[in-house]
Amino acid sequence: METFLIPGTDLRLSRLAYGCMNIGGAMDDSPLNPELRRSAREAVEAALEAGINFFDHADIYAAGKSEAVFGEILAASPGLRDRIVLQSKCGIRIAAGPREPKRYDFSYTHIVGSVERILRRLATDRLDILLLHRPDPLAEPEEVARAFDDLHASGKVRYFGVSNHAASQIELLRRHVRPPLVVNQLQLSLAHASLIDEGVTHNHGDAPPPVAGTLDYCRALDIRVQAWAALGGTRFLDSSVQTDEATRRTVALVGEFAAEKGTAPEAILLAWLLRHPAGIQPLIGSTRPERIRACAAAATVQLSREEWYALFTAARGAKLP
Repeated sequence: METFLIPGTDLRLSRLAYGCMNIGGAMDDSPLNPELRRSAREAVEAALEAGINFFDHADIYAAGKSEAVFGEILAASPGLRDRIVLQSKCGIRIAAGPREPKRYDFSYTHIVGSVERILRRLATDRLDILLLHRPDPLAEPEEVARAFDDLHASGKVRYFGVSNHAASQIELLRRHVRPPLVVNQLQLSLAHASLIDEGVTHNHGDAPPPVAGTLDYCRALDIRVQAWAALGGTRFLDSSVQTDEATRRTVALVGEFAAEKGTAPEAILLAWLLRHPAGIQPLIGSTRPERIRACAAAATVQLSREEWYALFTAARGAKLP
């Protein structure tokens, strides 16, 4: 699979990434079992066989079990850690009662403590990239900067980034943190294309939406955009459950392109993201090896400018301005 180098780093990543959210099972404190371990191992092996070398985690995925089972895979596979790029996220805290609601926490203590726990679960001594998971309204950038400095100096985290952050939120952090922010992980797909559509609808109509400019901002600063929920669920894959005309037309068009190019519909949806000049890196989240292989085929699919716009127009359900 084609690879790319994140600017300002020595990290060479596969064009597609594997998102490990689902390999640990349910979001509860149930223990890992042999079936979950087998499924996780088969999913990771399928990703590696497809040429994927980048694995994305978060400390909350399956209440920590996704990292734990991945750590078991690393421990059982000597040399694998040095062949892959490993990323995790922290900052979301799960509700623990009425006085401890779900919240975000970018405090020094939480960031540093989270990384310590992540490394233990993953059975490794370092993360290649750490992301702040969702913006924390109570974040104090100076405190974040201190956490980043200490984690980098100790060798526990090599590079840093964010997830679900707008351009202005990144800019605020950049004024204080010393290591460059090299990644922004965002929800982005043909079914959730607002980050792309905002640039098209700017200055059009009576009440145009405000333009956040996050995608262009990341491009301008060489911040790699990763796309989570890159397939957009099953909206454009399963025609049997669709009701609106725009979705039906998009499902049909995705199917037509897949048939013409001899690939799976999933590959067409991911190829739509890959065609964008921002160099978007889609995350594959399935645990089924056959679905992972179908998605990975996107790396070999070429969409023309006309095909890209045909999908974009069909999905947005309206002509371009």
